[in-house]
Amino acid sequence: MPLLVLGQGRDLASERGVECPGDLPAPSDPDLVARARAAKATLGQQVFVLGHHYQRDEVIEFADVTGDSFKLAQQAAARPDAPWIVFCGVHFMAESADILTGDAQTVILPDLAAGCSMADMAAIAQVDDAWDDLVDAGIADAVIPVTYMNSSAAIKAFTGRHGGTICTSSNAATALEWAFGQTGGVGGTGKVLFLPDQHLGRNTAVRDLGLSLEECVVFDPHRPHGGLTREQLQAARMILWRGHCSVHGRFSVEAVEQARRDIPGVKVIVHPECQYEVCEAADEIGSTERIIQTIAAAPDGTSWVVGTELNLVQRLSQMFPAQQIAFLERSVCYCSTMNRIDLPHLVWTLESLVEGRVVNAIKVDPDVAHWARVALDQMLALPGVTSKD
Repeated sequence: MPLLVLGQGRDLASERGVECPGDLPAPSDPDLVARARAAKATLGQQVFVLGHHYQRDEVIEFADVTGDSFKLAQQAAARPDAPWIVFCGVHFMAESADILTGDAQTVILPDLAAGCSMADMAAIAQVDDAWDDLVDAGIADAVIPVTYMNSSAAIKAFTGRHGGTICTSSNAATALEWAFGQTGGVGGTGKVLFLPDQHLGRNTAVRDLGLSLEECVVFDPHRPHGGLTREQLQAARMILWRGHCSVHGRFSVEAVEQARRDIPGVKVIVHPECQYEVCEAADEIGSTERIIQTIAAAPDGTSWVVGTELNLVQRLSQMFPAQQIAFLERSVCYCSTMNRIDLPHLVWTLESLVEGRVVNAIKVDPDVAHWARVALDQMLALPGVTSKD
């Protein structure tokens, strides 16, 4: 069984040669859908297929459940009778599923090259060095790390070791309030190190908690001491890691303004991973789940321009044909790594299981998994946070 052990600070991209499917079906194979159906039927209850909202329609068709990354990991944990969890998403999602599922379950990522550019912007060695910089600046004792779900298991474990918590885009404000509460509250002198998405951290701190933009500084791991002076670190309340989503970071204020000119009465809804100025210009901001729920609840005839991954936007337009739904940017903006999970890889994964071969198993180092679970459990213990967040 090809086994990919994660959590030791290794970049998944460097492991892409671990499993090379020489018998991968051709995308042009006209029998792909039939083959996927047959393999899934043969496996029955032994396999549980998870499909992230950003996946291709051809993959979503075979998902037993769809959702955001944490919801999917929890769904996998709720199915202990399924020994094989096929996660159609990216590597940090498969890691989270492995952390939450039981020892008798194996999480499989159909393509090991399906990574996340944001998660890859925070390597554990860089984060450990950054913490040393905070110690040198004399502020580490006043810093609580808060790590976005879109991060590697190693970064989640770092957060657990340092008394922090994980957050999702839905509960980021609650997580930050808790973190500041550990050091005197939002109005106190404590600080948060927010990893790895600077935009979600900034948007939440300023828009939801009332901090100023001046109280937020960006730590650049590629510059000595993050490119910040000791005084800047001491004065900051939010220390934002210099990371971002390669999809959501492309949306612009100009695109929002163009949408308002082109579509009378349009409502613009964007993901909080977008830049601060874009969120300020939008009508609504929300996680992927909230975007779906908001559009689903809107009256027929409503016009929406949506700033999130294109696969989901196209699916929304199909789900709600009585509404006018358009993509925020004119240029195509698929998540390139998420899109690596395609029907040929899914068929190859399922047929391999039918043949008794488990391919591309994801296994997190036990110590890393323990401390990551500590941080995840802290998130679930936050006031008002439920398993649905």
